[in-house]
Amino acid sequence: METKMYLLLSSMMFLEYAVWGAWAPVLAARLLGPLKMSGKQTGWIYGTIPLACLVSPIIAGQMADQWVASKWILVFAHFAGAALLFAASKKEKFGPLFVMMGLYALLYSATLPLVNSLMFANLTDAATQSPNIFIWAPIGWVLVGLVLTGWRKFKGTGDGSDCLKFAAILSALMGVCCFFQPNVAPTGGSGSSLAFLDAFSMLKDSNILIFFIVSFIATTQLQFYFLCTAQFLGDIGAKSKNIPALMAIAQAAQIAATVWVLPVLLGVGYKWTLAVGVLSWLILYLIYSVEKPKFLVYGSMVFHGIAYVTFIIGGQIYINSVADTTIVSSAQSLLFMATIGLGFFLGTQFTGVVMDKFSVEGKFQWRKIFIVPCGVLLACALAFIIFFKA
Repeated sequence: METKMYLLLSSMMFLEYAVWGAWAPVLAARLLGPLKMSGKQTGWIYGTIPLACLVSPIIAGQMADQWVASKWILVFAHFAGAALLFAASKKEKFGPLFVMMGLYALLYSATLPLVNSLMFANLTDAATQSPNIFIWAPIGWVLVGLVLTGWRKFKGTGDGSDCLKFAAILSALMGVCCFFQPNVAPTGGSGSSLAFLDAFSMLKDSNILIFFIVSFIATTQLQFYFLCTAQFLGDIGAKSKNIPALMAIAQAAQIAATVWVLPVLLGVGYKWTLAVGVLSWLILYLIYSVEKPKFLVYGSMVFHGIAYVTFIIGGQIYINSVADTTIVSSAQSLLFMATIGLGFFLGTQFTGVVMDKFSVEGKFQWRKIFIVPCGVLLACALAFIIFFKA
């Protein structure tokens, strides 16, 4: 790959996830703190991305495959998104803020699969070249958090709206970056007049159907990590100020796994690449359920990083390899809809129900809570290993 192409695609991947990472980890502190919103209201605002992923990726994929070059959709979405993020930073009531974040989510969620499909379209060997570009996603997420932390130490936290303003600036920069990306012209679809229908037809292949079913179920269980980990670590004795650093172990592992683990496993085959992802989450929750020793629990964050790379990113590479070149954007969009959309949203609801069921006098029974995803993921792993043939 030429250096210029690598820099263009890497900067696009970096900024795509830096925008999300600027507000997602810290906005809740503003909502629950200065704005005095309830946990339910906070949940709905954070739920805008998964809900939008049920709709926008399919529409964006259809447009990119048949009507408009991906780069122009990305340019529009990120410039308009920057305006919405800045407007959201000024809202202090739940209703107006939910509307702004909802509109923003519709635009941002449309860009997630298009960044992947645009990247894949400019690679000659996606399996070997894409990890070197995907690595910039976790780097962007981590680095933007460090920059925001440094800014707050210098200027002070204020009312917490700086995270949305920072994200708005990054979104505008992403719009500029996308303007200079290669132009990938729409291909017109492979069969029907609607490319996403062609993408759905891929599910007739038993391997692809099994992959989608396991992907959906596995991502519902991923919410046990996002919703439970911070509280769990605090309950077993971790100091509040140290929890973000402990959870950053997962991002560090994700960076390392993208460079060293993913290429090796892809060389073995997609079956074991994806199976390692499911089994890594299973190991994580098994260690969580034991609850001790602490050093083992803290170190288990590594398995989340490995799982995310081998299953989520590995899955995106797999779909690119099996999709017809005329519907790559729609195929990636279908995967995002099933996982980041439906899987994340229903997983949030399922995790909440389990947490409530195993809560006694305001205290969570963590062992019982984490045994639930262990059972589900074990079934996923066995089904995948037995029935997936690729």
